[in-house]
Amino acid sequence: MPGSAGWRKVFGGTGGATGALPRHGRGSIVYARSTTIEAQPLSVDIGIAHVRDVVMPALQEIDGCVGVSLLVDRQSGRCIATSAWETLEAMRASVERVAPIRDRAALMFAGSARVEEWDIALLHRDHPSHEGACVRATWLKVVPDQLGRSLEFYRTSVLPELESLDGFCSASLMVDHPACRRAVSCSTFDSMDAMARNRDRASELRSRRVRELGAEVLDVAEFELAIAHLRVPELV
Repeated sequence: MPGSAGWRKVFGGTGGATGALPRHGRGSIVYARSTTIEAQPLSVDIGIAHVRDVVMPALQEIDGCVGVSLLVDRQSGRCIATSAWETLEAMRASVERVAPIRDRAALMFAGSARVEEWDIALLHRDHPSHEGACVRATWLKVVPDQLGRSLEFYRTSVLPELESLDGFCSASLMVDHPACRRAVSCSTFDSMDAMARNRDRASELRSRRVRELGAEVLDVAEFELAIAHLRVPELV
């Protein structure tokens, strides 16, 4: 899931201020590029169709791309499209090919676009998402030299509590690349009703755990999961 400004492994050891995530033996880092578009609400459905029918097939032809997701808030118009990449090299090599695709998508949404790059630090699926699924995204300010501890705490303490929420489908945590100063946690639920039912519990969990995580909440938002086509493996 992307910026308050986007989004979807946990690693032992310690992170540093060098812009590198701590490593874990259970998998290699997957990368993501998020594009946040402040769309005109009346253009959201047009934009969704364009991402599904034009953007996604175009990205699938680029080496190293492992999928696309799209979050939309129909009321505010904020939409977040995220592409996932097998390697940092693949993501960087795609820049020139992706730029005109992104610019055209922004036009279809009738809005401006902001681009961010992320390390996908964790991804856990309880079960696949289906039509009607929704996402709660929480953007966090994190301390780079405490990143390893924060990721381990998220995996061992926060994730089990997220799994207990009504309608839980999956969770992901992404860290901004290369600064490692911000993170975004995305929890996917089966429906808007399920997300509404667990809103109070989620708020209590967030308030209770964020200090232990060594983070500061920057923003919280809820979205419709309009497109879910990320072929990222389980990363916990």
